[in-house]
Order: sequence, then C-alpha cells, then structure tokens
Amino acid sequence: MANPSLEVVDVAVEFSGLRALNGVSLTLSPGEIVGLIGPNGSGKTTMINAITGQVPLAGGRVMIGNKQISGLTPREVALQGLSRSFQIVRLFNNMAVLDNVEAAALAHGSSLRAARAKALTLLDGFNLSHRADDLGGSLSYGDKRRVEIARALAADPAFLLLDEPAAGMNEAETEALLHILAALPRSRGLGLLIIDHDMSLIMRLCDRLHVLAFGKTIAEGRAEDVRKNPAVIEAYLGSEAIRA
Repeated sequence: MANPSLEVVDVAVEFSGLRALNGVSLTLSPGEIVGLIGPNGSGKTTMINAITGQVPLAGGRVMIGNKQISGLTPREVALQGLSRSFQIVRLFNNMAVLDNVEAAALAHGSSLRAARAKALTLLDGFNLSHRADDLGGSLSYGDKRRVEIARALAADPAFLLLDEPAAGMNEAETEALLHILAALPRSRGLGLLIIDHDMSLIMRLCDRLHVLAFGKTIAEGRAEDVRKNPAVIEAYLGSEAIRA
C-alpha cells in the first residue's frame, strides 16, 4: 500500500482580519519535491506555518491521507511525520554540532545510542563530520543551515518542509546543497516542500512548482511550464527573475 500524501485543502489564514492565505490547496506525495515560490509577502512561510501548526487556520484543513492534522500543536504535527526548517536558523549555539543533531533525534524517541549513530550519519551526509565537536554558534551561516536540515531529518520525517535553506550560501555551498536535497526523496522516501528565492536551485531541483501571490495560488505544475506562465512572470516583475 502506497504511503499517504500530505494534502492542504482550501486553507485560509488571517492576521488582524487580513487574509494572508485565501483558499490555497496543495499536495505533496512521498518521493517528490515541490517548490513553493512567490514574491515577498505572498504567503509562502505562512503556508508552512499553517501546515505545521504554528498558526491557526481560518478555514480549510491539512490532511495526511485520511487523517486531519490541522488543529494539532506543532509538536503533535511533528509526531505525525512532518519536520521543518525556519527562515531564521535555530541552533543551540552553546552546544556541540553533534549534540544539536542528537538532541533532535532524542526528542523524537530515539535511544541515546541510536540518536548518536543517527547524528553521526547525518553529519557525514552533509559533509560536516569535521565540525561535530565545534559549538553550533561557531559555524558559518551556510553550515548552520545544513545542521538545521540535518536536525530536521533526525526525526525521520515522512515530509520535510524547508524555508529558504539556501539563504546566505555562496554558489559552491548552494550547489552542494542541491545534490544533497535531490537525493533525499529517493534515499528516504520522503516528500520535500521547499521555499527559496534562488530560482536556479528551484528550477533544477523541483518536480513541480506551486506559485503564490497575495495569498492565492496563481499557478502550479511542472517547473518548465510554470516558468512560462504569464501570471508568474508578471508576479516576479519580469522573466529574468525566473530563469534557471
């Protein structure tokens, strides 16, 4: 039996009476990568916050298969198999890098021995084994981003939601991250939803794109089709912004 998909159905979110999201629907299946893109203020981060229980819904629902997860606390959502990263990196700066990742595994039920093994494997996968004993606060911004993704993976999620994981990375770091992320759906069987403003990364990485503007969906589909959509080009103020 196939693993269930994550389904966002007609979701609305309001802040002080203003709709940040208005009837947005989105699906994410295991093994695929979906890019969530749009201009600043279009509702991308609010969408991830809505999916993961960080903000309440004013309408709609979030489902994993036949199970509704909207209305659950962020921790309860995480226990249903969703992990996320944040725009602002949230490491324990005074803890070793290895301990940062190990703590995430422990929080999701791994034994101490299993958590240590998992953390070591993840750091190796992100080419960070040589920084295992360094304090989280001593890392470069790009390395902090990679540790945060490793921590999210320590929960063995069915769905991974990344909010601008390439922000602050140089070209070489972004290219390395691209290859790591591209392998995750196949190696772990997870669904990956990614927000990023690096359109070269998004266009090369994603199977499908979902485009927001002013809290509404303006386009969705294969990357090569979405990039030619007139509404998307207009939202990004010109085709140069969405070239791969």
